[in-house]
Amino acid sequence: MSRALELARLGRGRTSPNPPVGAVVVSNGKIVGEGWHRKAGTPHAEVHALVEAGPRARGASLYVTLEPCCHRNKRTPPCVDAVLASGVSRVVVSAVDPNPRVRGKGIASLRRAGIEVATGVLEEEGRGVIREYAWHVKTGFPFVTLKLAQSLDGKIATARGESKWITGPAARRVVQKMRAEADAVMAGAGTVRRDDPSLLPGGPLPRGSEAAGGRPLRVIVDGNLSIPPGAKLLADGMGPVLIACRRDASPLRRRRLEERGAEIAAFPAVRGGIDLRRLMAVLGARGVMSVLVEGGGDLAASLLAAGVVREAVFFVAPVIIGGKDSVGSVGGASPRRLLDAIRLGEMRVEKIGRDILIRADVTGGRD
Repeated sequence: MSRALELARLGRGRTSPNPPVGAVVVSNGKIVGEGWHRKAGTPHAEVHALVEAGPRARGASLYVTLEPCCHRNKRTPPCVDAVLASGVSRVVVSAVDPNPRVRGKGIASLRRAGIEVATGVLEEEGRGVIREYAWHVKTGFPFVTLKLAQSLDGKIATARGESKWITGPAARRVVQKMRAEADAVMAGAGTVRRDDPSLLPGGPLPRGSEAAGGRPLRVIVDGNLSIPPGAKLLADGMGPVLIACRRDASPLRRRRLEERGAEIAAFPAVRGGIDLRRLMAVLGARGVMSVLVEGGGDLAASLLAAGVVREAVFFVAPVIIGGKDSVGSVGGASPRRLLDAIRLGEMRVEKIGRDILIRADVTGGRD
């Protein structure tokens, strides 16, 4: 199952709106077939593994990270059919599919056909692989991860806007992997104007991602359509760009950005910005399961206030920037009381090079 989970992770950010899944066929203690789901509309992990195993699948065990699908009226046949036709005698499942169309039904179909089914093997890891899919199925919203790179004193840039580079090379490599595993990467207009980022994963993409599309949707929150038409992300031709603005934004600016290939989506104004919950609903409706937010501070504050962030990821560098005019990692208005501060859930801490990486669940609650 550990190998199947490794394979499933190769599909992160590539399979939406389907979940990433890995599968392994084992016969006489040896792996004879393996596979992972690469892209919606293409064969699922079980099919890849069973095809590779061929006749050796008969009487073998199939390890799969997610319950095999059993529903029809979709682009690919149900995996249960392929499993039954293969002749495997045992199926080992990590996680049950949270989708109501499948939940438990695939397992029940296999058992009715006389196949032994074991469930809950490395279940926590299995659920972790599909956390974005599960959240999307439950809410219709994407799973939003807020990523910030800051100094020890909570600054993301100097007063003049200089921010390259606060963190070290090892931390930046982790960020590239996070981008590669996200369906969409989001930033605010200030970040685009100041840093002119590509918001794309650097270096070679993960194995198989080229065939799956391979590049995240880039989403810019720009209420006034203030980013320059010559911005790098509009000129690189490296994938779609969606700019979310207010409905009263300049038609002239809109036309200029559309001429550069941007898709413009207008939303109602909320507290001087845009309706971020509606933006997330729009992204979810088009199959975006995961969004990585890369700043800046005002966008971070707005997303937290809107209650759409599910995970906070802070890279903290061993440097003190200082200065009351330096840019803080989370902007917006200060809460009147400490009681109104956002409290985080479970935290995981690790050292990345000389930097500290802190991951924390955002429950949306304020104590």
